[in-house]
Amino acid sequence: MKKILVPTDFSKPAMIATEVATDIAKKANAELTLLHVVEEAVGNSLNVEGQVAAEGNWEEKLFTMKLIEKAKKQMAKLIDDPRFDGVKVKQELRIGSPYHGMNTIITERKFDLIIMGTAGRSDLEQMIIGSNTEKVVRKSHCPVLTMHNKPASKDFKNIVYATSMDKDEEIFSRVVRATQKLYDSTIHLVRINTPSNFQRDVVVKKYMQDYAKKLQLKNFTINVFNDVSEEEGIIYFADSIDADLIAMATHGRTGFAHVLAGSIAEDVVSHSKRPVLTFVTQRRK
Repeated sequence: MKKILVPTDFSKPAMIATEVATDIAKKANAELTLLHVVEEAVGNSLNVEGQVAAEGNWEEKLFTMKLIEKAKKQMAKLIDDPRFDGVKVKQELRIGSPYHGMNTIITERKFDLIIMGTAGRSDLEQMIIGSNTEKVVRKSHCPVLTMHNKPASKDFKNIVYATSMDKDEEIFSRVVRATQKLYDSTIHLVRINTPSNFQRDVVVKKYMQDYAKKLQLKNFTINVFNDVSEEEGIIYFADSIDADLIAMATHGRTGFAHVLAGSIAEDVVSHSKRPVLTFVTQRRK
C-alpha cells in the first residue's frame, strides 16, 4: 500500500477518516492525499485559483470564490496539524461535482486505498462526503474504508470477513490478508444464513474450510451466523465478537440490477457503527 486518498469536507466524520488514514499511512509508510471538492455555483466559471470567466452570474461566481478561499484556509489549517508529522501529505483542491471530482482523481492517481466518512455536514448544510460515499463504494476500482464513528481501537485486531465464497472474491482476499498482516489480526470468516438462503452448518463449515485453504488464509476462525438478512447478520455478528473492522466485497450493481437486488455492502456501510472495508469485484462471464 503506497497511496491513500482521503476526500474531506472538514466535517466530523471526514476528520475521523483523516485521523484513521494518518495512522494507516504511518504504519504502511504510505503517501496521503487530502482532497476537497468545492461545488461551483455555475458550471465552468472558475478555476482552482479563483479566476473568474467573463460570462455567467457574478453573484454566483463571487459566492464560489468565497467558498474556494474558505476551503484553502481550512485545508491549510488541517495540513498544519502535528498529527501529520512523519507522513508525506499532498493536498488537492478541485471545483465541480463532489463525486465526479473524487472519481476523476481516483482514476488519475490509481490509489491503493480510499478512506471516507459515511456522513457529511449537519442537516442545516449540504451533505458532501456522506451523500457520495455510496457511489464511491459501488464504483471504485480500489478498496474503500468507510466509517461513521471514531473506531474504538486504532489497531484492527479482529476482522470480520463476510463472504459469499464466490470465486470473484479471490482478489479481495489479498486485500484482507494485507490488512491482517499490517495489524497482525485474526480473520473471522463468516457466512450468514437467512431464511431464503439457508444451508446446514456441517455443509457450510466444510466448504468454508476448503475456501479458506484455497485463499491461503492464516490465523482465522470459521463462523456461521443466522439472521433475517445478510446485512443485519453481518452487523450483529461483528457486534457479538466486538470486531474492529468488517471486510466484504460488493459486485457494484448499477441501474435496474442494483434496484432489484440491492447492495448488501452499501447497507452495511450505511448502518454499521464499525469501520467497513469494501472492494468491487467484477463478475466473471
